[in-house]
Amino acid sequence: MAIAHDSILVQIFSQRLKSLREASGLSQEDLASRSGLDRTYISGCERGIRNPTLVSVERLAGALQVKPAAMLEGEGGEVG
Repeated sequence: MAIAHDSILVQIFSQRLKSLREASGLSQEDLASRSGLDRTYISGCERGIRNPTLVSVERLAGALQVKPAAMLEGEGGEVG
């Protein structure tokens, strides 16, 4: 089993990604289709075991219709 990254940004991103996806009513499969990424990659990002590239962040943000910076904001709006 892979271990989650120690990076606070990766942890914030993973939590925010899942939160935004669920709020949008999308499954991981739906988000994968919209973003052009693999469902297993999205799963890994949500679990904090993948370190997404800026291109991936941009694709996911576009699919979720948010600004890429919103993917790195914590619950209170703070940036990691």
